Amino acid sequence: MRIIGFGQVLFALAVAGLGLLSLGSGDFALNWQPVPAWLPARAALAYLSGAILLIGGLAILLRPTARLASLLLTVNFFTWLVLLQIPRVVAGWSHAGAWLGFGETSVLVAGAWAILATLQDAKRGLRLARLLLGVALPLIGLSHFVYLKETVALIPAYIPDPAAFAYFTGAAHIAAGFAVLFSLLPRLAATLEAAMMGFFALLVWAPRVAVHPTSRLEWTALLISIALSAGAEAIAESYSDQPWLLRPASEKPLEA
Repeated sequence: MRIIGFGQVLFALAVAGLGLLSLGSGDFALNWQPVPAWLPARAALAYLSGAILLIGGLAILLRPTARLASLLLTVNFFTWLVLLQIPRVVAGWSHAGAWLGFGETSVLVAGAWAILATLQDAKRGLRLARLLLGVALPLIGLSHFVYLKETVALIPAYIPDPAAFAYFTGAAHIAAGFAVLFSLLPRLAATLEAAMMGFFALLVWAPRVAVHPTSRLEWTALLISIALSAGAEAIAESYSDQPWLLRPASEKPLEA
């Protein structure tokens, strides 16, 4: 068992940060909202959810507990995917916002799963995690086109032609997803995707946190952006035995 690299460390810190925000507010992380007020023992479950994120994130950094912690986080994120995001997609399948939430949570599942599968040297698990990332990224990219106005509003004013930038990054998400899905330079695609989402965190959310350092919303957005970047990086690092620019002859496209 080994710590797999920068993606695992960054993922762990971002997830632990989300847990701290949840525990500090006494509520579920904002990315899991809305959790209905009528839910039995809602406050206790919110603290439990925050504790899972904090303890699971920190435990991934320790060799003796990394495998168990990555399993815990994989199950946790997958549970939110099933209980929160899939019902939204079923109820609002024609709305890109529902698919965006599904895509972002799927990247978190894929990142935790990739870490777990790498620690276990589970090749099938890695293939499934890569498949999930490949499906999720085009859904995120689609939102840049459907919600162009909202995307442009987040882009700093010093970026020339923000609409073109929004279109370009949306297309890049889609291209990276298909590249991973069909094993077309997947290591390079996942690495560039991780770098792009990390760039978003620094370009968009870090300055907003600096301006509003006590805002739970801005901190959540920053940490989620970092976690998404780290999830893609964890997938990229799972290709460490493969070349950057050529697909090995034995490598086959991922199949559902």
